[in-house]
Amino acid sequence: MEYDTKTPLYSTSDKTSFAYVSARDRWPVILTGAIDDVHKAVSKTTDPEVEAEGKHITSEIAKLKYELQHDRQLTPLPDDGVPDIASYNKELEQLGNPKWFDVPWLFSECYLYRRLSTLFSLSKHWKSYDVFSKQKTQTFRSSRPAVLELAARYNELTKQLQSNKSGSQSEEELVEAEKVLFTEMCEICLWGNATDLSLLTNLSYEDIQKLQGSKARKAQEANIVSNDFPAAFDILRKAQKSGKAERRVDIVLDNAGFELFVDVILAGYLIQSGLATVVVFHPKNIPWFVSDVLPKDFGDLFSVLVDAKNFYETPTEDDKARDIHPEPLSEKEQTDLNELFQNWSTLYGEGKFVLRPNRFWTEGGSYWRLPKTASALFEDLKESELVIFKGDLNYRKLTGDAAWDPSTPFTEAIGPLGPGSGMRTLALRTCKADVVVGLPKGKDEELRAKEGGGGDSGARKWAWSGKWAVVQLCDGKA
Repeated sequence: MEYDTKTPLYSTSDKTSFAYVSARDRWPVILTGAIDDVHKAVSKTTDPEVEAEGKHITSEIAKLKYELQHDRQLTPLPDDGVPDIASYNKELEQLGNPKWFDVPWLFSECYLYRRLSTLFSLSKHWKSYDVFSKQKTQTFRSSRPAVLELAARYNELTKQLQSNKSGSQSEEELVEAEKVLFTEMCEICLWGNATDLSLLTNLSYEDIQKLQGSKARKAQEANIVSNDFPAAFDILRKAQKSGKAERRVDIVLDNAGFELFVDVILAGYLIQSGLATVVVFHPKNIPWFVSDVLPKDFGDLFSVLVDAKNFYETPTEDDKARDIHPEPLSEKEQTDLNELFQNWSTLYGEGKFVLRPNRFWTEGGSYWRLPKTASALFEDLKESELVIFKGDLNYRKLTGDAAWDPSTPFTEAIGPLGPGSGMRTLALRTCKADVVVGLPKGKDEELRAKEGGGGDSGARKWAWSGKWAVVQLCDGKA
């Protein structure tokens, strides 16, 4: 706590905040889903020990839900042998052993998932069980049209990048086309399922600049209320022109499923375009915030691509219950996914895709603590040309989940990771929580005044929906 910002933090006690809505409405639903998931898994086992232990876990999750809904005190985490337990419990004590509806939102939400994790890590038969795995799989299956579309486009792009880019364009025109393509790929990574994939219908270098005139693209760009994509491209382009042998980009991952798929799409593009030579992915070590990426999710994604016919055509239990029969994949769709697998597995095999989990990502505090509490990780990240932080939670942690004035510069709100830190930070975030910085003066008021924006209620509701986004850069090497 001593390394955190002194700006007041968002708290579950603030009834105008999304923190309160999360604690009151969202968390009980998530815990109920976890109970149902384990209950179904228990019902399928024939081992009495596994069954008994599973039933104990469900009762403990139910106990956690009861404590939350009845505003009990947060209790110390049981020791599961991982060092972060001590820091969680120390912080809990420093906070005065608070109750669920009067505690900093960021810490309490991390505590919730860390406590859930101990129920499995302390078991004998359920240690590696991911209570959210089925949800991740279902959401990826539901993204089938977008996955197939992007796979085809990525393969086309690969062929473009491996051939002569353009014999007719000038260097200036080529760089401009590359900047547009970089922005398109990053916007897919930013918006995920909300992306209009029709934006990538033409990937030839001669025609790619036509994307600049796309109405859909312009409308989507208008919802990025702070946009540093051009500066990020300039950094990677400059490194590329410098002739450095290794040019690394890091991605601190957010959600599994389709979002991980588009993260790897971006990574593959960065390598094949020459904007990076290696991409380091940073997943979580434990099931986290429902859908965050675990190392296993990366492997599962590759498994889907190599066995796509089985994954997409086999009816789920829900499909069977509703008498739904998934459409078979076409021969071209199978070929596209297989080509994608071959491309990505080659990049992985050549060491150009690297997985690097770290316990720091599931600690209870903000990233302001990174230089002091995870110095080895911090020094490693400083080796990167650009560290991309994906999603809302990473943004909350970067900014300390504090109630900044929204016109506060991003470079100030990330504290020790700011100017002079030696680390380049790029946040790609669709807004799903109150904290937001780096806006022009008056922009917050303008957005609050829109329908559903919160008005004069005291709530920044426009920042809860995921409709708006920020793309913010801090060049700590400058």
